[in-house]
Amino acid sequence: MFASLCHLLVLISFALPGQPQSPNRFPETSPAVARYAEAASKISQRGLRELGAYSLLAELTDKIGARLSGSPQAAAAVEWGRKTMLAQGFTNVHTEPVMVPHWVRGETEQASLLASALEGNTDQKLAVCALGGSIGTPRAGITAEVVEVQSLEEARGLGERGKGKIVFFNRRFDPTLINTFAAYGGAVDQRHSGASAAASSGAVAVLVRSMTMANDDEPHTGAMEYEANVPKIPAAALSAKAADTLAKSLKNGDLVHVHLKLDCKTLPDVESANVVGELVGTEKPNEVIVIGGHLDSWDKGVGAHDDGAGCVQTLEALNLLKRAGLHPKRTVRVVLFMNEENGGAGGRAYASKKRPDGERHIAAIESDSGGFAPRGFGVTAKPEVFARFGAWMPVLEPFGADKLMVGGGGSDVGPLSAQGAVTIGLEPESQRYFDYHHSNNDTLDKVNARELELGAIAIALLSYMIAEDGI
Repeated sequence: MFASLCHLLVLISFALPGQPQSPNRFPETSPAVARYAEAASKISQRGLRELGAYSLLAELTDKIGARLSGSPQAAAAVEWGRKTMLAQGFTNVHTEPVMVPHWVRGETEQASLLASALEGNTDQKLAVCALGGSIGTPRAGITAEVVEVQSLEEARGLGERGKGKIVFFNRRFDPTLINTFAAYGGAVDQRHSGASAAASSGAVAVLVRSMTMANDDEPHTGAMEYEANVPKIPAAALSAKAADTLAKSLKNGDLVHVHLKLDCKTLPDVESANVVGELVGTEKPNEVIVIGGHLDSWDKGVGAHDDGAGCVQTLEALNLLKRAGLHPKRTVRVVLFMNEENGGAGGRAYASKKRPDGERHIAAIESDSGGFAPRGFGVTAKPEVFARFGAWMPVLEPFGADKLMVGGGGSDVGPLSAQGAVTIGLEPESQRYFDYHHSNNDTLDKVNARELELGAIAIALLSYMIAEDGI
């Protein structure tokens, strides 16, 4: 009791008003710290005091909401991005046109486990949503027997057992993996390619367990793709609880039938745009560091973490550099990419656009892993270049963002690697991301303002150090 009281008094003494505090405890021996500590202090104090990233995210999600490519909300988001950059005083603000797919969910998403598989006499509704890019069912829906599989190979190998069936992909995330993005990578093929794998065995539709570790009743959408020369069949995601209900019924050994009804469809492509603004370098303006996220989102939730967070973090990062009075030697450019979720057209269009003679991208930082507390950066670069990042990490240590990982970037900045750019991804804490990802759970209240801002600060500092030192 006495020891605990003494410990409490010590903690209180460090928090008393007027006590000298050192919130940014940089390693004293680091050359990078000696050079960048003042800039880090200016950026972080302004950022943590004002929390500008969260204010921007509230604007984007509250005023516009979900922003599926091709939708009126996506068009509104482009205009919001352009006006925001102008208001923040960025240079060379403009939009760059890009053609994007226009898939619409429709009004009807229904799935029911028929009473013949249940103890009661009534059908049981299953929480379901169409996968992005899926065709709809016939107007009356599809009723068929269900067969469960765990892999694409198993679906392709069903043969006659798959003909006329609804194939149910029920492979879970591997819960033993610490990094949830690795778990996602181990399961997402069934969402992306399951429809064609099942159709090759004669299936009439597919149901896929949602890509999440959360045990809730919220289905998670996401992109799927049809293979050429294979019949297109409807594809939908079941919530985790709905998947468990269906799996339990199948385990009894009885024939299980599900009725599925979707009215989603794909409309002709429409024109949208990437949004671009920058701080022009003072000494080497033709050497460009891109920072950005994707402006589009799925139509579930409001795209707060995916990827409103990445957009506002990079807008805030550039704004922090500007307002701190920092003038980088090389150009730092924000790009808000369109159509990452269901096509990647924005990233490809940006990389393929002809730029002024002599301009080259030396690095590109993407934030597309949620607005959680930053842990570090993943970097795709040659060993000698990768080592340079290690020298910068001590500057990021006070913000918890100093972990350096091999391999990084993202689907939007990835095309720039062919031009010689080092691709970099912000790596936040990952445990909660897939609880929200691509679902109605992805809302503003799931974002912590300080965690979001720390990510913006980390991006601001890393982009500034690259702009000053080069690669």
